[in-house]
Amino acid sequence: MQLSQYVSTRENTFEFSREQASQFAKGIADDFNPIHDIDAKRFCVPGDLLFTVALSQLGLQQKMHIRFADMVNDGIELHFADTEDSGKEIHDGNGKCYLAVEASGERSDDLARNLKLAEQYVAFSGKTFPHVLVPLWKEKNVMVNPARPLVIYQSMTLDIDHLDFENPTVELCGSSLEVNGKRGNVRLQFEFKDGDRVFGRGEKRMVLSGLKPYEQTAIDGLIEFYDQRKIELA
Repeated sequence: MQLSQYVSTRENTFEFSREQASQFAKGIADDFNPIHDIDAKRFCVPGDLLFTVALSQLGLQQKMHIRFADMVNDGIELHFADTEDSGKEIHDGNGKCYLAVEASGERSDDLARNLKLAEQYVAFSGKTFPHVLVPLWKEKNVMVNPARPLVIYQSMTLDIDHLDFENPTVELCGSSLEVNGKRGNVRLQFEFKDGDRVFGRGEKRMVLSGLKPYEQTAIDGLIEFYDQRKIELA
């Protein structure tokens, strides 16, 4: 992955165009959510692109917790800022926080290696719908509103045993959905593997809003719409 294709950097700042963010979503994450379309009224830079930039700038550490604080639009000049507890945050020029990073343990500054891991994670993360979410919805008899599916990327955690890996892959190893009225909390557990060897674990958390009773016909229509977009926009 050539990260420079998807972010514009200056000395101490960076920003994303709609074209860059949309290309990352479709080309790297295999994510065809309309919110990442170039002409979307409610446009949003993929959270996994923010994570990838953070990994490239801050390095990969054995223990990392990344919290997504707000959605990033195109053309916003961003920078990394220190926090009082030795963490890092992505801010805009007004001090608004969009992403917070807490990290500890050994660190890898090998950009090529770090981006290998990021690319594998992003590809895994982008397959959340329909592969993982729909079975959870069916199990809990709920679904998002197809007219306005609100799925918010909340946080991710990495716990890596060592940083000596060559060809990382990411595999799902557990998933759950906790429903509270019209709100749901999703947890996805995954493993980092190098060949057959597990060298780390992680968790992705998402928040679902506007839940309603599960309707298979509506789900089928949503999946068909999503699949058709992939054919048309790929």
